[in-house]
Amino acid sequence: MRNLSSDYARNVADMDAALRVGKSFDLIKRRLFVGQDEVTMYYLDGFIKDGEMLRLMQYFLGLDGLGGGSDAAVNFMDKNVPYVEVACSGKVDDLILTVMSGAALMLGSTFGDKALMIDMRTYPARTTEEPENDRVMQGARDGFVETLIFNTALIRRRLRDPRLTMQYKNLGGSSKTDVVICYMEGVADQKYVDALSRRLDEIHPASLTLGFQSLAEMLIPRRWYNPFPKIRSTERPDAAAAQLVEGSVLILCDTSPQVMVLPTSIFDFMQETDDYYFPPVTGTYLRLLRLFIFILSFVLSPTWYLLLKHADRLPEAFAFIVPSDPGELPLLLQLYLVELAVDGLKLASMNTPNLLSNSLSVIGGLILGDFAVTIGWLSPDVIFYMAVIAIAGFSQQSHELSYSVKFLRLICLTLTALFDLPGYIIGLLLFPALVCINRTLNGSFSYLYPLIPFNGKALVRLLFRVRKHDYTDSASEPNAEPPSEGPGMSR
Repeated sequence: MRNLSSDYARNVADMDAALRVGKSFDLIKRRLFVGQDEVTMYYLDGFIKDGEMLRLMQYFLGLDGLGGGSDAAVNFMDKNVPYVEVACSGKVDDLILTVMSGAALMLGSTFGDKALMIDMRTYPARTTEEPENDRVMQGARDGFVETLIFNTALIRRRLRDPRLTMQYKNLGGSSKTDVVICYMEGVADQKYVDALSRRLDEIHPASLTLGFQSLAEMLIPRRWYNPFPKIRSTERPDAAAAQLVEGSVLILCDTSPQVMVLPTSIFDFMQETDDYYFPPVTGTYLRLLRLFIFILSFVLSPTWYLLLKHADRLPEAFAFIVPSDPGELPLLLQLYLVELAVDGLKLASMNTPNLLSNSLSVIGGLILGDFAVTIGWLSPDVIFYMAVIAIAGFSQQSHELSYSVKFLRLICLTLTALFDLPGYIIGLLLFPALVCINRTLNGSFSYLYPLIPFNGKALVRLLFRVRKHDYTDSASEPNAEPPSEGPGMSR
């Protein structure tokens, strides 16, 4: 790593070359005379707070000089830079990263081999409105945004505890993306935190321009044959804060409104934030209903198809499941076509302007479904069962988990068509098998925790919304037991 030289003119020339001054219109180089001395400042237009930069420059122009001596830069910083965040460094790579990250760099004719970094940046950011994919019927309405410092502030607003730790790292060759490991000291497993920190230090991505997803794929080698999500995420600060108090570790990535929640269990996906904004009875009902719908969305179409293959053996009470109008196409092909049609409507809805997206989904589904039944392609029974499955898929907040269930449902349906009852059983067993071998960043916890290893108390809290107990001041001690209720894994 190169360091600045003691020659001011050489440092300016080197920095001009490194930052390619004059090649980009938004990279500003500003030279000022402070008394008999000279300073050169570098910053990016659009990131700097113009008003504060103007006042700072006016203040510098009113000084008699920069001062001298071996510690001129440090002395000038301590006495004559009236700003909140200022640092001194002589490492060229750090100085370049400072400018490209949006802060201002200041070279002084008397500073020698040191320079000042003044962090007066501001990033373009949207308001912290409620996340579209994680809404609640009652409760907080703010959500994470694409600016990292805003997200850390949203968490600290809810956890005013000095044990809350934000460990900073910088990753990604070209993007130089800021990443933060967030945890509660003394509550989270320190060995797990250290292992996660080492893992982040080991990866060397070319860039993290896609933020959350790029980092997730670097952290966990993907097994293409296992569709289950490896990492759980949230866009809600209240849910993230509750996870921290329960001992989870968060990874925040700049430019991404999603926060990774580690470690991850399959049971974590069965609970949502809304469960905790209702009384225990209502929360338990919603959670059990979500679990039932989740299972139903997986087994409904394969089970129906299996029963139709043995329609002659069905009792009279189950005769209603046999379609009176089976359609012209084979039932298996009909089920495949409707599965694809549902995803097609989703894609069309996402690419349609907001004012028309809901209308397109509803009208498109009605017209296509009615037309397919009229001309004899599809059976009304197929439309009904697949409509139930499509609605069930929207009850799950995690889109990645919904598609995992979809893929396994299609596999189970195919195995049932090929091998009848043995294929159906194999398809059902494929679900728990893939869950058991799913590889995540769980450390000592498995993807099936608290079922494996078994923790009865934690399992009950995941399945049922129990009453939140009082949280006394003893919890502020480092080794105190954290509160056990919140939208996360109880441990």
